[in-house]
Amino acid sequence: MSEVLRVLIVDDEELARLRLRTLVGDCRDVPAGVVGEAANAVQAADFIAAHGCDLVLLDVHMPGLDGMQFAQRLRAQGEAPAIVFVTAHAEHALQAFELEAVDYLTKPVKRERLQAALQRVAQRLQRPGGAAAPAGSDDVLVVSDRGRVMRVPVAEVLYLKAELKYVTLRTASHSHVLDDSLAELESRLGERFLRVHRNALVARAAVRALERRMLAGEGDDEGGEGWAVRVAPVDEWLAVSRRQLAAVREALVAAGR
Repeated sequence: MSEVLRVLIVDDEELARLRLRTLVGDCRDVPAGVVGEAANAVQAADFIAAHGCDLVLLDVHMPGLDGMQFAQRLRAQGEAPAIVFVTAHAEHALQAFELEAVDYLTKPVKRERLQAALQRVAQRLQRPGGAAAPAGSDDVLVVSDRGRVMRVPVAEVLYLKAELKYVTLRTASHSHVLDDSLAELESRLGERFLRVHRNALVARAAVRALERRMLAGEGDDEGGEGWAVRVAPVDEWLAVSRRQLAAVREALVAAGR
């Protein structure tokens, strides 16, 4: 198996294909190379059947079979390549993730965004430039980030905190907003996350310490001294309710912390 990601570009606009080819060449952190180009789904299907590829950079609006329809056909195949949609239209993002696309990039594509998408593909294939995916990393939460819909692996989530009418999802590097309720998320995520308060779930792997601390009031709660748990690696403290105190202590003991 080649260590270089073999990329097929599918777009009916020649200039768009040229720009993507250039951007792939500029993404130095992940070894990747463009092995072919296609102007429509028929050409793309013929290339994949004859040569294969690891990743398809796929436009949505094309003559004939569009990108979404083509992705559906690829998904039905046993050994289909990964798909990253590259389009000027943002309204198809949710449908793209239902088709298990790795990412959804809007034009004009920035090199940093394309490189991040290539890294995700490399992680799935366990290639250089992408760390081996941990068990369960295929589980994702769909979030909205400045109008862009993206998927965050559950393995990267440190905590989920309910705030007013939305839930904040925290990773080591970003905060995102979810529309799901905390109760729904708790049911979906199961034992990987620990309820520490009525407004917060923390990944068990991120729990580091339990201490008495001065806490700021939130909503109808008054501030004051109370129990709090430290979340690594962001070094943030979340309030622990009296009801959840024993469970947090048990989690720390079980983890040897």
